Amino acid sequence: MIQIIDFGSQFNQLIARRVRECQVYCRIDPPNIDIEDIKSLNPKGIILSGGPSSIYEENSPKVDKAIFDLGIPILGICYGMQFMVDALGGTVKKSEKREYGFAELEIKNQEGLFKGIDKKTQCWMSHGDSTEKLPQGFEITASTENTKIAATVNKNKKFYGLQFHPEVEHTPKGKKMLENFLFDVCGSKHTWTMKSFAKDAIAEIKETVKDKKVILGLSGGVDSSVTALLIHKAIGKNLTCIFVDNGLLRKDEGTTLKKILKQHLDINIRFIGAKGKFLKALSKVDDPEKKRKIIGKVFMDVFEAEAKKIKDADFLAQGTLYPDIIESQSTFGGPSAVIKSHHNVGGLPENMKLKLIEPLKYLFKDEVRLLGKALGLEEELIWRQPFPGPGLAIRIIGEVTDKRLSILKEADAIVLEEIKKSGYYRKLWQSFAVLLPIKSVGIMGDKRTYENILALRAVTSKDAMTADWAKLPHDLLGKISNRIINEVEGVNRVVYDISSKPPSTIEWE
Repeated sequence: MIQIIDFGSQFNQLIARRVRECQVYCRIDPPNIDIEDIKSLNPKGIILSGGPSSIYEENSPKVDKAIFDLGIPILGICYGMQFMVDALGGTVKKSEKREYGFAELEIKNQEGLFKGIDKKTQCWMSHGDSTEKLPQGFEITASTENTKIAATVNKNKKFYGLQFHPEVEHTPKGKKMLENFLFDVCGSKHTWTMKSFAKDAIAEIKETVKDKKVILGLSGGVDSSVTALLIHKAIGKNLTCIFVDNGLLRKDEGTTLKKILKQHLDINIRFIGAKGKFLKALSKVDDPEKKRKIIGKVFMDVFEAEAKKIKDADFLAQGTLYPDIIESQSTFGGPSAVIKSHHNVGGLPENMKLKLIEPLKYLFKDEVRLLGKALGLEEELIWRQPFPGPGLAIRIIGEVTDKRLSILKEADAIVLEEIKKSGYYRKLWQSFAVLLPIKSVGIMGDKRTYENILALRAVTSKDAMTADWAKLPHDLLGKISNRIINEVEGVNRVVYDISSKPPSTIEWE
């Protein structure tokens, strides 16, 4: 296991992804983790992430300096390197020239992290501070034009520092550097796979649940479906899944999913129609956070009512993923910024009586798909595009009404139909329609219209942490727009969202 200390970098989850791509398990912990906890975890190596702070600032994040006395290899990246330098007696100061973006790295020593890498290679810098003086026992291993100490090492103690970011794609040999740290320096092995994860997760679920019963909100998406199958393999018939049709699903999705789920999952499933309850609670609400909280509360009200019918139901299972947690709260108590609450982690009432089980909460979406494949889940379920828990409520900007819901359902059905016909469905992370709270003037049948504007959103991504807007063919966009305007009553204009994440989010709310 590799431990990553989160100093607040926007890239620290990317470090975790790179480590896992090497089939090595890792976890992210906050800098205030107790040194005894680190000892008990017994990591093969520790990675200190980057961060937005300056080490000389009064409230800059710091981990217990005792980590340097554990005899464990440590890699400091950007701020992580500066923390290591400062903690061990070196000096870090504000740079005369800040360095952001591409830089040519000149390697002085092709050993350790730089084994098998050319003497000159590209790297990605993002820093305003630099190391001025190294601690005793350290030497410079690489430099750039603006940064003399771009990389350093203390060979005896196996402490490594990189001022640049090896985890980003802009550092082409960055993954090789991380591999050198994991395998040559730390002695890690390629042992963490989705099969091994499934084995451990099933054992942990058995130990936690014992002879009690678990309820799971099953949406038909890959997250909840994989969660259901994983828990079912652990406790069998002691799992009861509840599919709540909140009325906020896509057109005919409730009926379609009911058929798919019954066909592919040999699990106890109860289907509940609750559209009226959700729409009533959402009446006259237009704030996106309030929508999410309301939907979470009504969802739990329905759940708890059903839970009372199930004897010994002590647990609620959710398909919460790593990005959900990262965006909803400061990462595990670390200094990362809050983006927005997700329904899985931000919309549940404080007085909820059921205990939570979230077996996927340390996985990224692509890892969940691999897990589903390892568990034998059908391809049809594995490759469903992500759909938000609050459903179309957060794709209707403004108040959610039955009429506006109907308009969006019809338009969204056309979007998906054409995307699938074009062969783009599995190439995209998500593709959907958003109903805007404004109207525009149009002409239909020689008459003036004043109707709704619809936005199309299609993005490519690996894990939803970052995303780029999809460069769909103009003919396809034109066909979708033409069909929506002609077939969906109440829409006279369609626009295409060309925003990436960051700075935008994938969903509009």
